[in-house]
Formats: sequence, C-alpha cells, structure tokens
Amino acid sequence: MSRSRPTTDNIRATYDGFTDTYARVWGENLHVGYWDEPGADSPVAAATDRLNSELIARLRTQPGDAVLDVGCGIGRPALRLARELDVSVVGVTISVYQVERATDNARAEGLGDRVSFSEADVCSLPFDDRSFDAVWAMESLHHVADRAGALSEIYRVLRPGGCLAMADFSLRRPASGAELDVITGFREAGGVATLTLIEDVLGDLRAAGLELESLTDVGDYVRPTMARHADLFRQARPMLEPRMGVVALDEMIIRNEQLATCRPFGYILLSACRPVVSP
Repeated sequence: MSRSRPTTDNIRATYDGFTDTYARVWGENLHVGYWDEPGADSPVAAATDRLNSELIARLRTQPGDAVLDVGCGIGRPALRLARELDVSVVGVTISVYQVERATDNARAEGLGDRVSFSEADVCSLPFDDRSFDAVWAMESLHHVADRAGALSEIYRVLRPGGCLAMADFSLRRPASGAELDVITGFREAGGVATLTLIEDVLGDLRAAGLELESLTDVGDYVRPTMARHADLFRQARPMLEPRMGVVALDEMIIRNEQLATCRPFGYILLSACRPVVSP
C-alpha cells in the first residue's frame, strides 16, 4: 500500500507544537547524539555536542564569514558556530515557534548582533546568489521531498569555493521484511520525506553542482540515540501521555527501540563545496 509523504505544513505543525516538549525531554540540540562507542553511557548533552563537533570539523570557515544554518531548530548549533568560529550566522526554519525561541536564545547569550533567525523554506531561500561563505545543514534535509532542489538552492547561495557541511539519516543498504517495516514507521512518524541510499545523496549533490570533499557513515555511533530516546520517553510518560496519548507514545518507544538495532539505518556526515570555477 502506498503511503503519502509528509507535507511542509505537516512538518511545520509538528515542530510548532512539539519543539518545546522535545527540548525538555532531550535537550536544546534537536538532533541525534554521537557516542564514541555503541554501548557508551555518556550524557545526552555531551553526545549531541559531540555530533556538532564532528560536523564543525567538516565546515571550512574563516573569521568573519557568513554562514547559513538550514533547519536551525532553536539555534543551539548556530550559537556555537558564532562563538567558536567567529562567524556570523543566519538560521532558517519553517517553524515560527522555533524562530522565536532561537531569537530569544541568541539575545540571552549576547549574540543577537551576529546571529539571526527567520522563517524560510530551503527550496526557496530568500537570499541573493552567492550570499554565504558556508552552509550548515544539521539533520534537516530528510524533511525535504525535493532534496536535489534544496541542494541546488544551497549551491546558488554559496559563494564559489564555499563549503556545505551536512549531517543526515541515510540507508546503508535496501531494507526488506521486518527492517523495512521499521524504516517505514520511522518515515511516517518522523516527518521523513526523503531517506535514501548514500549513492543517491551523492547523485543529488552532483546534480546540484556541488563537489564532495568527504563523507563518513557514523550510523553505529548515532543509533544509540534511539535507545536513549526510548528510555527518556518512558521516564517522561506523565508529561507526554496527555499530549500524545498512550497508544502513540507506546508506538514511539517501540519504534525507537527497533531503530536502535536496525542495521540498514545509517547516518552520514559530509562536506562538499561549490567549485571556484563552475563547469
């Protein structure tokens, strides 16, 4: 039976309505964590910071550069980029609520002069050609049905020689049987519009005109996130049940436990650039 992809409106409504609750359960880095060893017991905040560190290592910038954060959440990675790399950052998200929270966070940290946030769709960015020295896309493009189109927009706003650092879910190999059921459940519940094999990601990069510099599958270090999700959702049951209902919450917990051991479920970190001389 065919299943429809989530729409932009679906995803926007999810983030407008659930961001605050998720941040209270998981933390303000609204993305997966990176554990040095699959069985490691590091705190969630340390693991999500570590994933940011891994992607920062793939982002080429100079002090004073302008960076675009595509899918900025409530701004935690953008604020870290501004502090550590001495850059200015513009973050975009389709969620008005996230824009408000991210803006408040920037002001609270005294970075409102170098970090700003606005509502925008990555497939139609409201910026001039060649506006940014680098683009940061932390776990956001899986929400986009037209990933190739989004990457073409990223290419457009990058200056020649500019760098894209991207982190996102992928498939290590085609899934079938029970594994496919787990992946399908993740697609439907997670607002996942695009989840493909790694070679398809590379094809979309090439189609957009971007040149791959590095790519690493860190799925083994990311999948422990799913087991942590399940544990924390159980602990937060009194808060989550009134919002989600018993059935939906139980399904989410089971789905995350299954994802934690689903071998086709991968996660990639990559860097790519807009060539200095276009072909």
